Amino acid sequence: MSILFTIGHSTHSIEHFIELLKMHAISAVGDVRSSPYSKFNPQFNRENLQKVLKENGIAYVFLGRELGPRSEDPSCYLDGKVQYDRLAATEIFKRGLERLLNGLKTYRIALMCAEKDPITCHRMILICRALRSGDLEIRHILEDGTTQSLRDSELRLLHVLKMPQLRLFEKLDDLIQRAYDTQGHKIAYARHAAAYEEDAPEVEEGEESEQEPWRL
Repeated sequence: MSILFTIGHSTHSIEHFIELLKMHAISAVGDVRSSPYSKFNPQFNRENLQKVLKENGIAYVFLGRELGPRSEDPSCYLDGKVQYDRLAATEIFKRGLERLLNGLKTYRIALMCAEKDPITCHRMILICRALRSGDLEIRHILEDGTTQSLRDSELRLLHVLKMPQLRLFEKLDDLIQRAYDTQGHKIAYARHAAAYEEDAPEVEEGEESEQEPWRL
């Protein structure tokens, strides 16, 4: 069974971030930020991050166009806010998942976004949700270097959202799906809101990493 890791760069030093990756033998980072820049943590700007990863023998690929939390497709928005169910149904998102699964055949991958806690990040609420029913083990790397399984993260999400009660004839997985819907609505990108971590120039169309490790 393949293993997919996720990680949030948060406010880590670049040294601690690399240490976390090495603790879990990560060989490639998939950057799923829509805009791979951080106003407050410039060590994680795309060029800086890519350089340090390369120096440490870790490949980098930008997946923000396919798997980022924003969309250029107007049909993915309702009242200016991204709808994760619509985004997950797009062909570009599906291609991104296929590209990721392809990469897992060769690399030990960690999907990276900004948020420290996976339950407040689209890497879990959007991407991992789309992958959870497949033959794939998903683990989140936490700031102390420990990992949490996707299932344990889902149960923690239920607790945080105070959704412990099943409805009549409802299964636990149905409750978890409701929790995903609720959290997705809370954290989804809104066009009118300031982007807390991704307020930076978009990547130019056609710009590619010099060491893209997996391509379709």
